[in-house]
Amino acid sequence: MRKLIAFLTLCVLVCGLAVPALAAYKDEYKLTCNVAAQSAWGKGAGKFAELVAEKSGGKINVKVYYSAQLMAGKQTSEFMIVRNEAADFALSSTINWSPQATELNLFALPFFISSQPDPYKALDAIEAGKAGKFIADALQKKGVTVLGWGENGFRELTNGVKPISSPEDMAGMKIRVVGSPLYLDIFKALGANPINMNWGEAVTAFQQGVVDGQENPVNSVILPYKVFEFHKYLTDWHYVVDPLLYAVNNRVWTSFSSEDQKMIMECVEEASKYQKALARVGLDGDISLAYLKEINEVPQVIEPYKYLEEQGMMITRLSADQIKVFVEKTKPVYDTWKEKIGKDLVEAAEADMASVK
Repeated sequence: MRKLIAFLTLCVLVCGLAVPALAAYKDEYKLTCNVAAQSAWGKGAGKFAELVAEKSGGKINVKVYYSAQLMAGKQTSEFMIVRNEAADFALSSTINWSPQATELNLFALPFFISSQPDPYKALDAIEAGKAGKFIADALQKKGVTVLGWGENGFRELTNGVKPISSPEDMAGMKIRVVGSPLYLDIFKALGANPINMNWGEAVTAFQQGVVDGQENPVNSVILPYKVFEFHKYLTDWHYVVDPLLYAVNNRVWTSFSSEDQKMIMECVEEASKYQKALARVGLDGDISLAYLKEINEVPQVIEPYKYLEEQGMMITRLSADQIKVFVEKTKPVYDTWKEKIGKDLVEAAEADMASVK
């Protein structure tokens, strides 16, 4: 993580020299956030805004617009909102920005990262390594500066019909997915009927039985949004991961002095560490829990799967052989999208992951 922060700090400070700092601050800097404040994702946005206000002595006022308020309900429009400066900052899902930045589909290659001995270490290595730099450079050329990484989490499958332990169990099942062609391709390859809809519409569809299932991270969505109230079955398969990006519009970034830029980067580092710990607590051994205890920010639920079982969910944990079947079914999708994303980026990510095995 420190290597990543050092690299990003150097990049953004150098970028900041390109344009003279403006004389005055905005009355308000808008930060767009797709989810509600109570989730791990939302708390990471709120923490960043609090830290900036504190460390700037109130000079820089970042207001978080939760629940996609600035997007008119369309999650995948967020990148353009930041690029066009309708929002200044973002804590955004890599999925939602992937239609405009193909490189971000790297994290949605099926079973690419989850196949590693320690998926969390592998993910951190990508973000801090050559692949992370590749992605940051690509986004900067498109008008957005990456300040750091957060985490929505590895995505698990839930449904209200039956346990799923093989692709055959998913045949014809209507699964809500995000608006990404790669996600649609994955679920079609597995024999399901993927349906793209916004989360608010999806919850109603689940409750009415119109849509059978969905996929999302445990700590960031399944717990805070009480998915267990309408889905009884969860398959723990870690098939893809959804990192978050702390990011800022290029013009906004270069309007800050180098001192302000350094301070903002420090705020990102602190907020990111906190946010990632919330997303991982109970899922990465005791690592995140130990950190949250240190800062006195332990959440109410620290054993997410135990809690979900207490709420009546049936957890299906796939064996290595069962996972292998899903990997084989989705390999054509993997191969196609590896070409679209770019072999250089995928190979850089492979090298990053190999460095921490």
